[in-house]
Amino acid sequence: MKVGVLALQGDVREHVNSLIACGVYPRTIRRIEELDNVDALIIPGGESTTIAQLAEHYQLLEPIKERIAQGMPAYGSCAGMILLADRVLDAIEGQKTFGGLDITVRRNAFGRQVDSFESDIDFLDGENEKVHAVFIRAPWVEETGNEIATLASVIAPDGTTHPVAVRSATLLATSFHPELTGDYRIHRYFIEELARPALISRGVR
Repeated sequence: MKVGVLALQGDVREHVNSLIACGVYPRTIRRIEELDNVDALIIPGGESTTIAQLAEHYQLLEPIKERIAQGMPAYGSCAGMILLADRVLDAIEGQKTFGGLDITVRRNAFGRQVDSFESDIDFLDGENEKVHAVFIRAPWVEETGNEIATLASVIAPDGTTHPVAVRSATLLATSFHPELTGDYRIHRYFIEELARPALISRGVR
């Protein structure tokens, strides 16, 4: 399995190291020919508008969007969640995404940088232990489509509950940054529960 990490901006190295710890040796993606040579893609945390603008500049925006629409497995953390969402609230004018996940996300939902926090949350992968989640200017999910499964949620300061980890058949997104914690459970989940089954079904090992 050839997994790429979009390396335009954000915490690229941390995702690379997480994949290596899972026994996957990733490729960093900055050009279209590099994208053509991977089976799955990770979109790191960072600044969603900057990543989208750089992707457009390097002529990667539409190719990534097309690959995702064709069923390429992808995982996005924080900004990556925004970039995988079909709909974004509190977006800047003209903000673009790769799309693919039938969700509505709200940018900076928990507040500014000073409102960043960490929490131990339940993650529905069949394990009993909680996941230590790091939220940095994080989005949350406001609405999900019928084909979207919620894997983790948190209670907001106003008492409402919002999904912070969701998946479809081939796409995974988290509001938080598992790549910053040294816990590779989310990356393993993406590899074993989304990417590998999707690739095996297409004859890719």
